[in-house]
Amino acid sequence: MSAVAGTVLVLNSGSSSLKYQLLHPETGEVVHGGIVERIGETEVPDHKAALRQVFEEFAARGLDLTDGAGTPAGITAVGHRVVHGGRSFHAPTLIDDHVLAEIRRLSSLAPLHNPANAQGIEVARELLPGVKQVAVFDTAFFFDLPPAAATYAIDRELAAEHALRRYGFHGTSHEYVSQQAAKFLGRPTTEVNQIVLHLGNGASASAVRGGRAVDTSMGLTPLEGLVMGTRSGDVDPGLVLHLGRSLGMSIDQIDDLLNRRSGLKGLAGENDFRALRALIDEGDEHAKLAYDVYIHRLRRYIGAYLVDLGGADAITFTAGVGENAAQVRADALAGLEGFGIVVDPERNAGRITEPTRISLVGDPAATVAVLVVPTNEELAIAREAAAL
Repeated sequence: MSAVAGTVLVLNSGSSSLKYQLLHPETGEVVHGGIVERIGETEVPDHKAALRQVFEEFAARGLDLTDGAGTPAGITAVGHRVVHGGRSFHAPTLIDDHVLAEIRRLSSLAPLHNPANAQGIEVARELLPGVKQVAVFDTAFFFDLPPAAATYAIDRELAAEHALRRYGFHGTSHEYVSQQAAKFLGRPTTEVNQIVLHLGNGASASAVRGGRAVDTSMGLTPLEGLVMGTRSGDVDPGLVLHLGRSLGMSIDQIDDLLNRRSGLKGLAGENDFRALRALIDEGDEHAKLAYDVYIHRLRRYIGAYLVDLGGADAITFTAGVGENAAQVRADALAGLEGFGIVVDPERNAGRITEPTRISLVGDPAATVAVLVVPTNEELAIAREAAAL
């Protein structure tokens, strides 16, 4: 049988992986999804082979995504997650040759992501030529940050000529989660001021006032901000100069250091939080320091955004670490009772798989709702692609 009409195929192409999900954008029902990993390292040599493998898996389940001649059967659109949209893209965009070329051009600003995103688009256009392809950009939600939050204090003419500004990332997740948090609280999004903490291997924070992002931790690239799995987050720019001048490191070596060999992995040799916790429990001092640095940076951004917003109605955790690591949630907000933030240990316990309030209920001192809201970027992308 063919896929049920009206579905959207969502593709998230990483450098060595391809996440996919076929779903109904209106209901959120997932027909099927999964991930092809270690592309180029296994019998799957490239993204084209990976997508063909995906089609074969669907066919084995009785869901033919094509009729054998390359025409679509039941798919309304293919939605692609694209990390960096630069100044060019701030809304879901129908992909043509020009758009694909621009996504490739922006790879210098997101070298870990945009090249793979572009490759996934190229393969999907080839294998599904009759289907509309839509790019949904991580930067879109933050496109209209207030100038004070978006502007770097560097030569203004240079910045204007080369579009050097803070763009922000994980925007699809921040927008979706902020909307779902307001819905959970039974309030219009326009009436809720909140801090959203997207904590995964990549991590970012945002301040959202009435549904509009007013600040975020990532900047020109996804490297700025919080400590992440393999990325350093904020460092003194002088560190980069020192690495080049005094240590003789090349730009590519510095790029590799800050993007792939820093963060938790750089400090503890491990970027998986479960493994990190195991090391801490075994008394590993490097792992404990890595965790403490991670929490310290996270708390700094929470404090900054409480000031930005003039207080928050909600603080919302999401993504892999945010949804699964109860200790991170507790430590990030420990000792903030004076700000109306009181986490309930029982509500906070364990992995959380549905929207949940983890702050005390019925305590007049707990004025800030602390929530865990699982993100669903695939559904958000599917809905934006279908709407376009």
